[in-house]
Amino acid sequence: MAQEMPKDDGFDRTLSVLKEGYGFVMNRREALNTDVFETRIMGEKAICLTGSEAAELFYDDTRFRRRDAAPSRVEKTLFGEGGVQGLDGEAHRNRKAMFMAQMDDEAMDEIGMLVRQYWQLYFKEAGSLETVSLYEAAKVVFLQVACKWTGVPLEDSEKNALASQISDLYESPAALGLQHWKGRRSRSKVNDWIENLVEDVRAGKIEVDQGKALYTFSFHRDEKGALLDKETAAVEILNLIRPMNAVSVWVAMIGLALHEHPKEKEKLKGADDIELEWFIQEVRRYYPFFPFAAARTDIDFEWQGYFFEAGTLTLLDLYGTNRHPSDWVEPETFMPERFRGWQQTPFNFIPQGGGSYDFGHRCAGEFVTIVMMRATLDFLVNTISYDVPEQDFSFEFNDIPAVPNDKVKVNNFRFL
Repeated sequence: MAQEMPKDDGFDRTLSVLKEGYGFVMNRREALNTDVFETRIMGEKAICLTGSEAAELFYDDTRFRRRDAAPSRVEKTLFGEGGVQGLDGEAHRNRKAMFMAQMDDEAMDEIGMLVRQYWQLYFKEAGSLETVSLYEAAKVVFLQVACKWTGVPLEDSEKNALASQISDLYESPAALGLQHWKGRRSRSKVNDWIENLVEDVRAGKIEVDQGKALYTFSFHRDEKGALLDKETAAVEILNLIRPMNAVSVWVAMIGLALHEHPKEKEKLKGADDIELEWFIQEVRRYYPFFPFAAARTDIDFEWQGYFFEAGTLTLLDLYGTNRHPSDWVEPETFMPERFRGWQQTPFNFIPQGGGSYDFGHRCAGEFVTIVMMRATLDFLVNTISYDVPEQDFSFEFNDIPAVPNDKVKVNNFRFL
């Protein structure tokens, strides 16, 4: 007989999720002393999981599905409708392979080069007396990087407006009221932008490098051999551009970490790629990015003595797993050297999800994220110097994504 699953008392915890944000699952793990518990969210029963063992369960595609797990507000802003995140089985494998074909070493080298190039250009154009928000600047820089890499044409006159619209997609899914509806409007606008480009590519009206994602996604065929409709092709192209733009959140946290840990910053001067990567990996572990991943149980099963009923909404705590005391020594301490000789598994370090890159639901762009962060960190430490004016570095754990309140401002910058 299955044992009773620990329960989070209360009729519905939707407001608690909105109030506590990243801390919702962690708070109950501590209070209930468990890595799995039952609660109610958005009017239905939900199971919450945390820790590497639970993550391994969550990414078992024989037990969980994604196709009806994401709330509508997330699909209509963050992911886009019909995207790879909501697929299962052969449809998912086909679409994921389309993304993974873009992720070779040559692509990573190109992205790193573009990041350095566009950061240099941004600061040269800004002028040394200007105060720059690293978060807002990164949105523009990374949109330029993403468009150049994917082959999407981008006029200089439209980069600021498009960067703002793209950022609305990841700033609005958890928002209420006007901000959320702003995200939906921006989703519609950027979908139209890319759909028009897909049509032009297919009609031969614009020339695009056949190795670029704009071309390959426009002519990709699904698992049944059918050409993707223009709406789906556009959503998937944006599923490259939007996550690359969202690395701006990590840039804000890099800026915060450099300010909060000056001794660690000193170690990075002249550091090699390995040492730079230790720092960015600790930033990704220590600071919040996205709180949960969602799925539904696809079958009835038991795990660790607990019964999981088919169709149950299940949330995996990404932030809490990266700070789980069973997986990390001194998880509340910022310690980049922890990654020296560290052995990653698909489930113990999951800031952008876990599981297999090639066949599972782990973010295909995680390689891209690391390259972009590493190149940015190297630029901030070894290419320019800057002052940090007085500002509010605090952030709210119920803001998703969490970004320091003043967006990490720098001034008096100069090239080294």
